[in-house]
Amino acid sequence: MLAEIEADLGAPWPMARLLQGDVGSGKTLVALLSSLLPVAAGAQVAFAAPTELLARQHAENAARLLEPVGVRVAFLSGAVTGEPRQLLLAALGAGEVDILFGTHALFSGDVAFRRLGLVVVDEQHKFGVRQRMAMLAKGEAPDLLLMTATPIPRTLALTAFGDLEVSTIRTLPPGRLPVATHLARQANAAKVYHRVREELDRGRQAYFVYPVIGSVEEADGGASPPVKDAESAFRRLRDEIYPGLAVALIHSRVPEEEKERAMAGFVAGHVRVLAATSVVEVGVDVANAACMVVEHAERFGLSTLHQLRGRVGRGTAQSYAFLVYGDELTPEGVERLKIMKETTDGFRIAERDLALRGPGELLGVRQSGFLRFHVADLSRDADALLSARDEARRILSEDPGFLRPEHATMAKALAESAGTADAVLAGG
Repeated sequence: MLAEIEADLGAPWPMARLLQGDVGSGKTLVALLSSLLPVAAGAQVAFAAPTELLARQHAENAARLLEPVGVRVAFLSGAVTGEPRQLLLAALGAGEVDILFGTHALFSGDVAFRRLGLVVVDEQHKFGVRQRMAMLAKGEAPDLLLMTATPIPRTLALTAFGDLEVSTIRTLPPGRLPVATHLARQANAAKVYHRVREELDRGRQAYFVYPVIGSVEEADGGASPPVKDAESAFRRLRDEIYPGLAVALIHSRVPEEEKERAMAGFVAGHVRVLAATSVVEVGVDVANAACMVVEHAERFGLSTLHQLRGRVGRGTAQSYAFLVYGDELTPEGVERLKIMKETTDGFRIAERDLALRGPGELLGVRQSGFLRFHVADLSRDADALLSARDEARRILSEDPGFLRPEHATMAKALAESAGTADAVLAGG
């Protein structure tokens, strides 16, 4: 896949490539190695991640690996303010930073590159289409490398139509086992807690993830069915279910310093149980974490469930994901849980997600929804659509001007469709 990316980076047109691989498969290392090519050519790289925790982790790993060979690495987030921010932005504009890692802060208007050559977007489903476009606008037709463990439906549709090329890491590092996934009703949650206790007694660690931060009853006057929340569950885990074990809490409202302290304790093994919202969907690699418990799993999307499951299984021992669901399951919720039980393959999950949610807009910014053809179906007829794409590429290669008689009808159809696309983009 490095050869594919290198060929794209050397082409006369901008790269648009999706690097897909399961969590922990080595995507970040591939992206860092790919970044060396534009840096060697005198260009800069923007490396965006959805959370400060993940962006900082990438920056630290890059500094450790690349600074010894002369690559200048910097980190930017919303927390970097005042004089340090101004000095960093001045160095960036002067070309004194080779790779800038950061969060959504990279999209800020005052972030200007001297020569942006490559944009890398990690966990790309966490960024909007307009955000990626804003990042690309900071350079003159820079290359784009998207990374994901679960492509969103719109991305999968663009892949089928050829707007994105795909490089795939199909294998996990040696010694890793697939995560065993179990489904359980809320009524059987006590059995799940007991099974997790067995792993904790073996010295392992566990995540417990909840759909909301605080009590839903408090938020809406009690109109909604009871939903377990992270704050209440944290107290119960600490005081009743696992007394005597260190339990920590993380969610978006926890102060950054406290959040970093809790994560550092979990990484070091001092914190044995981490209660959280989906904020832990991306972030720290903790090889000793053996259990992921997702409460009210029916309230999470497929992409989030797959990412959460990827938080465990980082070591060589068997790890487990317990998806605990409530009684009020919709047919789509049942289907999502069945998919998670059946497979750990990110592309298969994305294909099923495509069938459930639709691909989104090919000429717009919606990332899901139903795009319907008169005959074909993007999920059912994926193989035929990909074959048609390959045939179109062959024709373009052999007869780029559509001068052959057999291509005359095709040339007329393309001219008509181009006029329609222009009208759509112009708002007609």
